Amino acid sequence: MTTITRINLPRYPRIQFQSYLRVQKTTTGTPATVYFKQLRRLRHNLICQSPPPPLPFAKPKTMGNNDSDADETQFQLLGFSKFVRTNPRSDRFGVQRFHHVEFWCTDATNSARRFSWGLGMPIVAKSDLSTGNLTHASYLLRSGQLCFLFTSPYSPSIASMENFSPTATASIPTFDHAASRAFSSAHGLAVRAIAVQVDDADFAFHASVSHGAKPVSPPVLLDNHATLSEVHLYGDVVLRYVSYKNPNHDHQDSDSPDSWFLPKFEPVDKQSSYPLDFGIRRLDHAVGNVPELSSAVAYVKNFTGFHEFAEFTAEDVGTSESGLNSVVLANNDELVLLPMNEPVYGTKRKSQIQTYLEHNEGSGVQHLALVSEDIFRTLREMRKRSGIGGFEFMPSPPPTYYKKLKHRAGDVLTDEQIKDCEELGILVDRDDQGTLLQIFTKPVGDRPTIFIEIIQRVGCMLKDEEGKVYQKGGCGGFGKGNFSELFKSIEEYEKTLQAKRIPEAASA
Repeated sequence: MTTITRINLPRYPRIQFQSYLRVQKTTTGTPATVYFKQLRRLRHNLICQSPPPPLPFAKPKTMGNNDSDADETQFQLLGFSKFVRTNPRSDRFGVQRFHHVEFWCTDATNSARRFSWGLGMPIVAKSDLSTGNLTHASYLLRSGQLCFLFTSPYSPSIASMENFSPTATASIPTFDHAASRAFSSAHGLAVRAIAVQVDDADFAFHASVSHGAKPVSPPVLLDNHATLSEVHLYGDVVLRYVSYKNPNHDHQDSDSPDSWFLPKFEPVDKQSSYPLDFGIRRLDHAVGNVPELSSAVAYVKNFTGFHEFAEFTAEDVGTSESGLNSVVLANNDELVLLPMNEPVYGTKRKSQIQTYLEHNEGSGVQHLALVSEDIFRTLREMRKRSGIGGFEFMPSPPPTYYKKLKHRAGDVLTDEQIKDCEELGILVDRDDQGTLLQIFTKPVGDRPTIFIEIIQRVGCMLKDEEGKVYQKGGCGGFGKGNFSELFKSIEEYEKTLQAKRIPEAASA
């Protein structure tokens, strides 16, 4: 017997969340399965000016059933072994690199300091009351090319008492008080914007919208220097385009953030930011979780022109208890990588992706993969701080994993490095081009949602037209050989979250 109960999520100011159906078998011990029905006018013209159209009530994916009706979905996963990687160089606009990631939160000061301490990223710039910003507080962390921005709202009454409009003093022109508060209520600490530097943010915006992107903010010229625009990506996450009038603007050594970041940001005095550096250098990929993969991939591919770089099915990367399907999209240079995951059903345990979607109240960024120039040094520094304000890590693999590692990667890693991998809990995988070292933190906040991945790619070194050496994007893959170990760690972690409520539910 199956009971169907409609659950209406709570309402927040000026915002209406989706309703969804919970379908639960009454058999004792069978996990509930949640099907997301309609994303009807998701956060009505608030978090995204043009909300996404309703998603179809998708047929749930099950383990061993990835050959869904192609005529119905126009989308079929081939799986890792059958997928043939090609690069059609089909970008609809010039894409250079990841520019920054913005988190929306309720306390930017402490969130920024926690990430600074835990990741070794100094706070280098600010836009807050001390710089004349009466709208929001924003603090910028930077390590190499990696920039994290943490933003939280001030009371809208602050600006009005000074006879300013709510956004007149904002350094991020797309910021909105009500949207920020609704976002934090729905998602907790989470990524609001994935920003990419493009050749022309105005052109990128209009090219995207003309190919189906849902507009969030039209192009805004900032101090006749930088242009910023936004389109909807998935859930309440936006893809932000940033470009500069001066193509040689990127003076990383400049003391003025508006020369390399955005106007209205000022440098932080050295006494306010401890000079940490754990060796993290850039963002490798930003992974999103969505309830249904086919429509999400088609949407992003269509307006960006990005191509499929890799794909994985539950058979490739799942365990006997749970799994996912995944597609990685990439730009022409394959240095901007946007993987997306969907849950699969019919497994013993609920998919980790479904758990994320429930706790995040919809689609969002699942994790950020950060490239280290020396993962051993990075991990030693991070682990020193795990229990004192830093980040904790997922459980390490069993010793048998590392006994097999010499056979799998002994030609790349020395015996000492393999020993370091075991000591630090680092996973190792490789493809036909290179080797990947990786490790995952536990979720960074209260909810089992967003987490951080630290990686180092080995191999695939090439030279550009100017003779500069660079590493090919995605070198070493995405850890296909480690997914089962990662899933087991996540499964064990999720069991700790349910350990005390299951007996209580049974007794009730």
